[in-house]
Amino acid sequence: MLANQEKFDELARRLEESDQAGGPDKVAKHHKAGKMTARERVLEILDDGSFEEIDKFVSHRCNDFGMDKIHIPGEGVVTGFGRINGRGVYVYAQDFTVFGGSLSFTHAQKMCKVMDLAYRNGFPLIGINDSGGARIQEGVESLGGYGEVFYRNVKASGVIPQISIIMGPCAGGAVYSPAVTDFIFMTEKTSYMFITGPQVIKQVTSEEIDPESLGGAKVHGRVSGVCHFHYPSERETLDGVKELLSFIPDSNRVKPPVVETSDPWDRLVPELDSVIPDSSRRPYDMKKIITPVLDDMKFFETHAHYARNIITGFGRLGGKTVGIVANQPNWMAGCLDTEASVKCARFVRFCDAFNIPLWTLLDVPGYLPGTQQEHGGIIKHGAKILYAYAEATVPKVTLITRKAYGGAYVVMSSKHLRADINLAFPTAEIAVMGPEGAIQILFRKEIDESPDPAKRRSELIEEYIAKFASPYRAAELGFVDRVIYPKDTRSVLIKAFAQLENKVEEKPSRRHGNIPL
Repeated sequence: MLANQEKFDELARRLEESDQAGGPDKVAKHHKAGKMTARERVLEILDDGSFEEIDKFVSHRCNDFGMDKIHIPGEGVVTGFGRINGRGVYVYAQDFTVFGGSLSFTHAQKMCKVMDLAYRNGFPLIGINDSGGARIQEGVESLGGYGEVFYRNVKASGVIPQISIIMGPCAGGAVYSPAVTDFIFMTEKTSYMFITGPQVIKQVTSEEIDPESLGGAKVHGRVSGVCHFHYPSERETLDGVKELLSFIPDSNRVKPPVVETSDPWDRLVPELDSVIPDSSRRPYDMKKIITPVLDDMKFFETHAHYARNIITGFGRLGGKTVGIVANQPNWMAGCLDTEASVKCARFVRFCDAFNIPLWTLLDVPGYLPGTQQEHGGIIKHGAKILYAYAEATVPKVTLITRKAYGGAYVVMSSKHLRADINLAFPTAEIAVMGPEGAIQILFRKEIDESPDPAKRRSELIEEYIAKFASPYRAAELGFVDRVIYPKDTRSVLIKAFAQLENKVEEKPSRRHGNIPL
């Protein structure tokens, strides 16, 4: 026998005990619900053999309500470091089989330790949430634990990417940590988020609602916009996280990863010449312009089911990541509303924080009119877009495909908000407003007094279109740098971003700006 065999055996016993989580019965119940355990999720998302666990033997320090008799190593959360596709990440995963994943002060301390390590070392942080909330037996200590987590979320914002994966309940104060992070993933039918649950709502308002309808993945992915991605299964959810990470950098200290591609930089895209309809009233799918231009025609959309009048997502041009923002003429004619404004602004600010160049595509008739929008704060929400673009110092290339009217033209990365390169298709229409509305305002009396009002209106509309509703007036003024053939879009964009690669733009000295909230 080895001299220290007993001590080695003790370590092996403790390691095995910690791996058991809440015990075989609770693990079996978890599996029956179609859910992996916390440890299984961590091992699934990380590269094989890369996980280095820390704080495996930590236990709570609560002695009230019989807790002094229950000690489970690990304290209901698995924490550590690993790699995803060879790149480092820090991770924590709450374990619902241990005290319902409830957060105690020591549970929070484990989370805070990996958060601090991720922040100091410049690696993304992935949090897998599956918790019943604060541990009631600890009272204010567990609430203090949440406060420590929230503080670190805010401190790390814009420094390292923070990704939250909801794979079970996330309720009460627990929802605020994911809400502060950059992206939220949810799994359909098994995850939900809400401030107050169905029982409390029933007691207070008499409304009856189930957890899925109140705060399920599809609700937050399509209605509230809280969730950026949702998938049918846990494995697909974790794969989605891996794909997102492939586009973004480890921290704000470095640029996004460069991926080798065999897709020629000067590949023509002739199908783009026929995407935009002859009539400016007819819709088309903006993704038919975005996707064919990108490397290997691969577009990774974010918030795909929310505020669909604007598109956000990631792609690559010449192997390098770009963030993409585009109006969607297929949905509400591409008008900007309160939801689209918030979606757009937050995505632009993420890209700017993490050195991701921005490609913006415009086909926008304006802000959505109506009392609902005005009363809903379209003024302050719409201003978020202009604030985000004006604040952004990463390379910004804008492409006007068709309509670019009024204030919506200005706020969507126009030359006036310091976009670096502004391009336009020959089909672009850049004006204060659409021809019909403009003529009605400018020449109402002349039209009414004309012998043939319909003919005169038509003549004036044609005049207006020739003078203003085209890219050439803006090009003459230098507000558009180039008018390009649609088929040349890929090569023009790659060359544009290449010339902006070493862009430096100094920000004014201040504590921080005050974005309209």
